[in-house]
Amino acid sequence: MRSWITFLLPEDEYKERKMLFFFAESGVLLFAVLAILLVTNSYFTFDAGTVLLLGVALFLFYITTRYMFAGIEYTDVVTEKAYRKERKVTFLRSLSFLGIFVVLYAIFLGIPSDRGEWMDVIGISMITAIIMFVTTYISLKRSYKKNKELL
Repeated sequence: MRSWITFLLPEDEYKERKMLFFFAESGVLLFAVLAILLVTNSYFTFDAGTVLLLGVALFLFYITTRYMFAGIEYTDVVTEKAYRKERKVTFLRSLSFLGIFVVLYAIFLGIPSDRGEWMDVIGISMITAIIMFVTTYISLKRSYKKNKELL
C-alpha cells in the first residue's frame, strides 16, 4: 500500500511494519499526553509553544528510542568480526561528526573569540557526539544480539 508517509519508512517489509507500530504507539502516547494537558490546563497554564515543543519532542523521542532498542537497524551484523568492524565505523562516524560540527559552527557563527566560547562549542559538540555514539552503539549491540539469536 502506498501512502504519503512511505518516504519515511524503510524498504524492508519487517522494518517497515515495526516502524509503523512505533509511529502508531507514539501517536497514541502523544494523544494521551495532550489530553492530560488539556484536562490540567485549568490548574496549570502552559504556553502554546511549550506544549507544541513537548508534543513534537515526545513523538520523536519515543520513535527513536523504540527503534534503537528494537535491534532492527543492523540486519547484516551477525559475526563478531562484523560487529567489531561496525563498532569501529560507529566510533569514527561520531568523531567525524564532532569535527564537522566544530568546523561548521566556526563557518556559520564565526570563530569563538575567548576560552568560554570555545568551551561552549566543544562542550555542545562533544555531548552531541557522545549521545550519537551511545545511541548507535546500543542499536548495534541489540541488533547483533538479536541476529545471533535468530541463527
